[in-house]
Amino acid sequence: MQSKTASLEDRIGGSRWPSFRELETADPPESSWSLFGPDDELGTINFLTDDVRRRAASLVRTGRTFNLDYPIGAFDPFPTGTRPEAKHTMFSNNPWHFDDWLDSFYLQATTQIDALRHIGHPEHGFYGGRVREDISEQTTTLGIQTYAEAGIVGRGVLLDVERHLAAEGRPIDQSTSYEIGVEDLEATAERQGVRFEDGDILLVRTGWAEYCRVEMDAAARAAFAKQIRVPGLATTKAVVAWLWDHHFSLVAVDNLGVECFPYTAGNDLVVPGLPAPERGIDHNGGIHRPLLTMLGFALGEMWALEDLAADCARDGVYEFLLTAKPLHLPGGAGSPANALAIK
Repeated sequence: MQSKTASLEDRIGGSRWPSFRELETADPPESSWSLFGPDDELGTINFLTDDVRRRAASLVRTGRTFNLDYPIGAFDPFPTGTRPEAKHTMFSNNPWHFDDWLDSFYLQATTQIDALRHIGHPEHGFYGGRVREDISEQTTTLGIQTYAEAGIVGRGVLLDVERHLAAEGRPIDQSTSYEIGVEDLEATAERQGVRFEDGDILLVRTGWAEYCRVEMDAAARAAFAKQIRVPGLATTKAVVAWLWDHHFSLVAVDNLGVECFPYTAGNDLVVPGLPAPERGIDHNGGIHRPLLTMLGFALGEMWALEDLAADCARDGVYEFLLTAKPLHLPGGAGSPANALAIK
């Protein structure tokens, strides 16, 4: 059951959302689980109120549109080595009719949005305190269908960190795990003249997706999978707090996983004593757990930001109407974003 945005401000006693510091006394600490009601399955998408959507619609001035999705197959072979490429097949019943289908279609192998069931926490479960047994192919709990039903429409804001750092004479080395900290985010916003509003959809450009798509051949991707290094948001509590305190409805980055990888060394998000999983990435110390699981953040990865960033640099306008429509797949752990910016 998804929550209703109309009564959210009444629930928290006013128009101001709580700060990250105020969530320190939540149950569990630093979680938003009680903010939107016990049955909530939308998390930060709740910040996209009717008023937020109406204001965002007023940002359309020129009518120029920007596709924010890379093509299916744009990153084949996928750089982690875990998602085989999709096979597109067509069939025809007569010379003037075609249907088609995809085999091995990994929903998170290109521009995508994570569902809240994508990542859980070994100590706290999934968002809202759901237990492991709540998440399966037989259930729809926290599935991507909640975003499809609610709709993602709001004010998009681009922080072109890659262009800012290049202008500073210290461009991002895409072969490293450069950590984008609060200072970089604030400095980029200052250079661009960006001011944030509650419910903003934040896009962060690192330049990595284009580097992966253009500069890395199949051999380079195969080698990359053995030693993954990706620039992205620093995995620190300061970054988590900064994102929450701006009350973004969705955070999307043009990289492999929103955060940098390997994670920030010795960071303050590591939960001591948690055993590493037998297979796959150890998310202890990353920002997926605090953002997705504890705060209910909608997260996007591998977004196509090059054309939009170039246009923003030309006209100096870094805000726009943004829409995204994930697949209406009950129980999906993620989906292509189907995202569009309109200026």
